[in-house]
Amino acid sequence: MALPKFKVGQMVDLQASPRFGAGTTMRGYKILRLLPHDSGERLYRIKTTTEAYERIAKESELKPSALSAA
Repeated sequence: MALPKFKVGQMVDLQASPRFGAGTTMRGYKILRLLPHDSGERLYRIKTTTEAYERIAKESELKPSALSAA
């Protein structure tokens, strides 16, 4: 099994997805935890301070945030 691309506490951006509308990138999400999986794509629980709820995102929907480099 491949190692996770992101680690807990890392800041990421959520890529455009049909769920959120084309051409949208949501910025400033923090990885809260890696979710267990048996097969398929790795999943992450993420949250931003501007929302009251957490999201679950696929690894392919995430990219390192510019905020991480700051």
